[in-house]
Amino acid sequence: MADTYRIEPDMNFIKEVGKLGGQDLKKCFQCATCSVACPISPDTKPFPRKEMIAASWGLKDKLVGNADIWLCHNCGDCSTLCPRGAKPGDALAAIRSYTIMEYATPKALAKAVRDPKMLPVLFAVPAAIFLVVGLVLKLFGIHWLNFGIEEDFVWQAQYINNYLVDVIMIPTAAFAVGVFALGLKRFLGDIHQNAVVEGKTDKEKIDPVGFIKALGRVIPSILKHEKFNDCTENRERSTSHMMVLFGFIGLLIVTGCFFTAEWVFHIEGPYSQINPIKWLGNAGGVALIIGSLLLIKNRLAKKDQVSNYWDWYLVGLVLALGATGLLTEMTRLGGLAGLSVFLYIIHLMLVWCLFAYTPFSKLAHLVYRTVAMAYNEYAGRK
Repeated sequence: MADTYRIEPDMNFIKEVGKLGGQDLKKCFQCATCSVACPISPDTKPFPRKEMIAASWGLKDKLVGNADIWLCHNCGDCSTLCPRGAKPGDALAAIRSYTIMEYATPKALAKAVRDPKMLPVLFAVPAAIFLVVGLVLKLFGIHWLNFGIEEDFVWQAQYINNYLVDVIMIPTAAFAVGVFALGLKRFLGDIHQNAVVEGKTDKEKIDPVGFIKALGRVIPSILKHEKFNDCTENRERSTSHMMVLFGFIGLLIVTGCFFTAEWVFHIEGPYSQINPIKWLGNAGGVALIIGSLLLIKNRLAKKDQVSNYWDWYLVGLVLALGATGLLTEMTRLGGLAGLSVFLYIIHLMLVWCLFAYTPFSKLAHLVYRTVAMAYNEYAGRK
């Protein structure tokens, strides 16, 4: 006898998926063309047909804790071949957006990040934090802002004291890590429970060592963007995605080197333009700019693909980060001290936004998708 399942539709979930880009969801008539067309769908319990059915019925619990929605890379093949124009790829992207907000804490901040009306407020927060912390540091005799040294201007730190940057950025990064840790603990538990119920794995509990080994096996695939090579419609997206990914990795390495040099070895900047670390930083900034411009180009070219504020916020942030970072350096080298410090302040505010809001933005998919792919590898599902 077949198993029975009591359906409890969540109508609000259906509406939210529609708002996030899955507005054509109800056009699906469950023909399974999408699952057949998908080049990266697993052989057992393939997606996205079952996810389209669950979403149409508002079965939130079948989707939010489902690793399969993250195995989808939104290559677009299923949407192109769908005879009804239900756009399964966009529907799964919308469900992923909903899932990120579901696992993020606090919920109020998650809602604010996806609301375009809240963008000025979100950007004003780091400005207020820098001002308040700067005033507090000044009480202790640490002058964090100085506009009176244009003739001797050689380094941004002469304007913005490094104490100010580190006192603010380190706790902000720790906050983001904490939010991710809380969300991933629930997420991993949910996808394992879901996999056990649906027969995707026979493992009763997750073995931490085995999972970490599985994570190590999928990292090279992620870095090489191998899944995109199997796609047809959006294969070219791999170039822009890889440029942004490696741009961030390069800049993370540079930040770590600068932090270590300053606080461990007490080596202050500025660094020579022929320093390899400087090369890596400049290359990372250029990669962010070119990668984000290619993302914009690809999105504008795909008229049939849904793009909303959730998508444009991330692309705009990446482009702004790369542009302000490089322009700060260029104006400093050109002796434009006033303009350089203005750009540097804007750049620092954008970096703060990147750290603080990543667990609530589309960029969080880098973390959740990596975990889901590692779990799929760990479960032995091909």
